[in-house]
Amino acid sequence: MASSLAWNHNGFLHRQSKGFKPHPSKPTLPKAPSSSLRTPKRYSLPPEKIEVFKSLEGWVSHCILPLVKPVEKSWQPRDFLPDSSLPVEDFNNKVRALRERAIELPDDYLVVLVGDMITEDALPTYQTRLNQLDGVADNTGSSKSPWAVWTRAWTAEENRHGDLLKTYLYLSGRVDMLMIERTIHYLIANGIV
Repeated sequence: MASSLAWNHNGFLHRQSKGFKPHPSKPTLPKAPSSSLRTPKRYSLPPEKIEVFKSLEGWVSHCILPLVKPVEKSWQPRDFLPDSSLPVEDFNNKVRALRERAIELPDDYLVVLVGDMITEDALPTYQTRLNQLDGVADNTGSSKSPWAVWTRAWTAEENRHGDLLKTYLYLSGRVDMLMIERTIHYLIANGIV
């Protein structure tokens, strides 16, 4: 039975057999609720919990922070993607090969990759929330406190995951990037309620 490529109702490009009837309409994103200006909120922890975080600072410094690799020794998304500095024809061949491999991915895998990417792209919201917690807050954005250093290192690590996933999904041509980008925009713009 012959097959061709088509968008399914979830917004994914996949192989379909002849006679396949597509979903009558693509789903649309819900409208983002209007939000009023919010006053930044501090999230106070009970004193005993703040004491626990403070008591763990030495452990974080000695056991966790040594695991944080310097930027120069960390993997970067480009290590796993076609190199855009290659000559145009070579780059296009690499992208074509990536697309040929990606076309066989089941929709379920793409759903997981998109969900992971959206989660990674919401990092500004997560870091903001961590910076509002008494006992671990990074009030200056460059605090030397072990918790603040770890939060920034964790955010940088997770950001690389999101960059890799977003670029891979974009180059694969298998997902509706506009729908995904709008979802991320809504997520970050609405914040954590």
